Amino acid sequence: MACMQSSVKIQNKKARYEFEILDKYTAGIVLTGTEIKSIRQSKASIAESFCEFNERGELFIINMNIEPYEFGTHYNHKPKAERKLLLNKSELRKLQKEVQTKGLTIVPLLLFLNEKGFAKLEIALAKGKKLFDKRETIKDRENKRDLDRIKKNFK
Repeated sequence: MACMQSSVKIQNKKARYEFEILDKYTAGIVLTGTEIKSIRQSKASIAESFCEFNERGELFIINMNIEPYEFGTHYNHKPKAERKLLLNKSELRKLQKEVQTKGLTIVPLLLFLNEKGFAKLEIALAKGKKLFDKRETIKDRENKRDLDRIKKNFK
């Protein structure tokens, strides 16, 4: 068997800036054949996506963009289709309770392939940051960058 390319790591960089991460989970994704092929070529984006529960208590990722597979025929997938996320029942119940009671949101952080070649999505229970929190994040990042620059020049 050929070696699986597990270097696919598609990040949502905006999520850590926009939200305060409270808890992380790793979820499987229900995909069709052409979707997994596009993900293996790193042709997907989770930057604008979010997670939502339906009326049956199932978790879906909305607005995740997976580009159509270039060698796919009429069986090719829709790029922005809703895709079901797979978690344990207890994890789903806990997440749904947190979202409904505390008004938190579920954001995708990282799309990756595990060692078996399955696509997994790291999702996080998050709370939206206010404007001053975002300014604080920018300030911390700039201070760290300045400190690293000083250390580099000092050596």
